[in-house]
Amino acid sequence: MHIAGNTRLLTPQQRELIDLAATLGRERFAPRAARHDREASFPFENYADLRAAGLLAICVPRSHGGLGADFTTYVMVAAELGRHCGATALSFNMHVSSCLWSGAIADALEMTPAQRADHAHNRALHYANIVERGQVYSQPFSEGGAAAAGKAPFATLARPATVGGVGGYLVSGQKIFASLAGAADVYGVLCTLDRPGATQRDSLYLAVPARAEGVQVVGDWDPLGMRGTVSRTLLLHEVFVPHAARLMPEGLYWQAAARFPHMFATLSPTYMGIAQAAYDFTVAYLRAEVPGTPPVLRRQYPTKQIAVAEMRIKLEQTRALFLQNARDATLDPDNDTCMRLLAAHYTVMENANDIARLAIRTCGGQAMLKSLPLERLYRDSRCGSLMLPWTAELCLDRLGRECLYEAGERDEAIE
Repeated sequence: MHIAGNTRLLTPQQRELIDLAATLGRERFAPRAARHDREASFPFENYADLRAAGLLAICVPRSHGGLGADFTTYVMVAAELGRHCGATALSFNMHVSSCLWSGAIADALEMTPAQRADHAHNRALHYANIVERGQVYSQPFSEGGAAAAGKAPFATLARPATVGGVGGYLVSGQKIFASLAGAADVYGVLCTLDRPGATQRDSLYLAVPARAEGVQVVGDWDPLGMRGTVSRTLLLHEVFVPHAARLMPEGLYWQAAARFPHMFATLSPTYMGIAQAAYDFTVAYLRAEVPGTPPVLRRQYPTKQIAVAEMRIKLEQTRALFLQNARDATLDPDNDTCMRLLAAHYTVMENANDIARLAIRTCGGQAMLKSLPLERLYRDSRCGSLMLPWTAELCLDRLGRECLYEAGERDEAIE
């Protein structure tokens, strides 16, 4: 079953890249996934394969030597990767996000001519790092406070400074759940320009080299799921970066975040892939087609057939919203599109876990064994609804309010 459903709607590039992701996932990533989950180790081999296949540059514009994939194409490729290794797909998203924010999204934003020229110069340097040097970028986001939910400025601060005659910033702060911590070559750090009365409009998106003085990765990583992302804590203490480290001009990240909200749903493709993988396994298991398991057919039982039917219905509901959301992505979406986006993100995250739950119940006792992938899929699937900036709870809260209130409407205080 194709991750995108009806393949007739795909462009030639989409078909080619999804097929490439499927081949890498099936032949390379899936066989390694259990080990990285067990060890909570980062899948460096998978990134070497992504690099060799040119996929590190999937969303780098063609004018800079990349593949030039758009948002819709990328999220379908990411879902296919998630089908084979959720941790790889999830951490890969943190790398690709740096290219999406600084690429087509930045191109659509309002900038002065000076800002645009500066941005063109800076991003060319970073795209060269990816295309020519195969470097991996990340996007540390969470800080344990309201900033990751979009309710406050980032606590990580960037203070204007000049070091050795070079102008730039001194960056200090902490990022938790920092995917690719210790594995990325460059951390795309979201922070706030340090000045009196700074607000979210004073955001900065800075590329901090992993080997820069003052950068430290600390803490253990032993979570329920997504263990191969190795999302340890990133500490930054007076780390100097030059002006060329700006992945977007000062304050532009805030504009981009407000005008292109679909970027905050780029975690969900991974979970679309996990939902597909749980369904795939269940069908193969009931048909006695899973390697290493007894050749006993279980498909003849009506209870199994009904359960698979329920799984397929949930899967297709999820896929329909996922693909609609991918194709709806645009700058300045209207309110209905934003509400569909929240509904789609919530549905993907929650249904992935529900499909995995049905899969375990349907496959029975062997599904609990770590020699089979289903228990890992279940654990990984549970993590999606917990991830900022749009947890399941925040999606429900925002969606409920926006369904019932027009802009500016308020109620009297409830006693």
